[in-house]
Amino acid sequence: MRFKVLLAAASLLTLSACASTQDVALRGPVSNNYSLFDVRSSYGQFLAGQAALRDGRTREAADYFGVASVLGDDPGVIGERTFTALLLSGEVTRAAQIAPRGADTGEAVKRLASLTRVVELLATGKGKEAQALLNAEPIAFPHRQAAALLGPWVAAAAGDAEGATVQPSLQNDRLVQYFGQLGQARLFERARRYDEAETDYKALTSLPNAAGLFILDYGAFLERRKRHADAVTLYDQALTADPSDAGLQRARTRALAKSAAPPMPTIKQGAAQNLVACAATFAGERQSQFALAYLRLALRLDPEREEAWLLVGDLLNQAEDHRGAIDAFGHILASSPQYATAQSKLAWTYQQSGDKPRALEIARQSMLAAPGDRDAQIALADLLRANERWDESVKVLDPLIAREADRPDWRVLYLRGIALERAGRWTEAERDLGAALKINPDEPELLNFLGYSWIDRNERLPEALSMVQKAVDARPQSGAMLDSLGWAYYRLGNYKTAVEKLEQAAEMEPGDPDVNGHLGDAYWRAGRQIEAQFQWRRVLSLEPDAKQKAEAEAKLKDGLGAVGPAASSTIARN
Repeated sequence: MRFKVLLAAASLLTLSACASTQDVALRGPVSNNYSLFDVRSSYGQFLAGQAALRDGRTREAADYFGVASVLGDDPGVIGERTFTALLLSGEVTRAAQIAPRGADTGEAVKRLASLTRVVELLATGKGKEAQALLNAEPIAFPHRQAAALLGPWVAAAAGDAEGATVQPSLQNDRLVQYFGQLGQARLFERARRYDEAETDYKALTSLPNAAGLFILDYGAFLERRKRHADAVTLYDQALTADPSDAGLQRARTRALAKSAAPPMPTIKQGAAQNLVACAATFAGERQSQFALAYLRLALRLDPEREEAWLLVGDLLNQAEDHRGAIDAFGHILASSPQYATAQSKLAWTYQQSGDKPRALEIARQSMLAAPGDRDAQIALADLLRANERWDESVKVLDPLIAREADRPDWRVLYLRGIALERAGRWTEAERDLGAALKINPDEPELLNFLGYSWIDRNERLPEALSMVQKAVDARPQSGAMLDSLGWAYYRLGNYKTAVEKLEQAAEMEPGDPDVNGHLGDAYWRAGRQIEAQFQWRRVLSLEPDAKQKAEAEAKLKDGLGAVGPAASSTIARN
């Protein structure tokens, strides 16, 4: 199953309630990150746990809360926090053991606790107990989607054949509709009711906006039924719309060779897939703690579920828990089709944690292991770009772009265009950026980057102004794009409008040296020299690079009358 999820920046969701603590083992803190708290007291342990949980260090948080629950005489809120931290760190069994369920427990935590207990019972082969608990404690918002989707799989585990094939539904809930129907198709297949299963699969692959999610599921069903030609036809139709889809390509090759079909998912695997789908929804809504909790539950049922490990790594990276993310990406084996993706994410994790040599080493090894792997090439090129090794980045991309000359990808052309521009090879960069824009003429990043490049060079200013205005219209909250627009007006001599736009940009990007420098220049040209000097001094306080620092110091000394309009470096502005 393929999930194409764009994860937005995470925001930690507080799960507040009171609970009782049961069977919490005494475990000491595992680091000194929170030594400012008095760890000899229950309250100090609790505060340290809160800080760790807020920072995304769930394993450390569980340790602190565990000690606090033993030292303290008020286990309620500590027990709730311990449950949350254990669940988020992946210790589902321990979380289920202390899952809060008392009358004084807040509903949000009580519902998640009930879901956790159901999953743990299902994971340990206690299907009848799981069904009894699910029926006895109906799980409402925000976990009713998961409860509804788990219902048929829990019924199947309990031996309830009738309950297993009832499609769950919630009013106006497409997630439950689509994945409930997928579950019904698979459970019909398990019951050898193949015609009914195929009816469901066909319906899913006919959905106007979600059909692509279920092509591989239907194809695998056809392969299991030895209908290889039908499977190939299905894959061919899907590849017409997305010819670069590696999953579809592998499936087609397998079906064409009549190789062993993917096995039918087990009950636990089917239930886990539903939890991953719910997690992806929470992640898209920026409910990161719920998303992570669901992924941990899914992995309790299916520890080898690769898309779950990839999403766990992404969420932990967003919380700056790079150590946890490295562990998550490490679960993807070298034999997996997802290995190149995992290695790319692993390399970027090391990059974000400050270990740039290790990041590049992993990316290079990944590309050497699979020289023709497109994703591995792009990952290495992008890391080289991030490390300002522009010419090396270009060399990695050259053969890839040549190989895809008949079906160019604007994103790869854009990536090479950035590297060429930064390497000082503007003519070549302009060619790539223009080619990319022809393929995708409405892409704000492309419009802004090429437009700003022309503006910064005092070239094609009317056309560049139109391009960055179009980018701003598409992304009005982008301070960098507003800066490009203001800089265009500056270059055209419209200093009043330049000041207006650049002031807006500075409000959105107060820590950007270029934006503040541009605003200072516009103030100077508008006759507001004192404000201009303030902005240039501000540039010096914002950790400017050597060129930005030298320009600001020169302006503070002589003003723009001596040095002329600033010519700031072109950067990726999006």
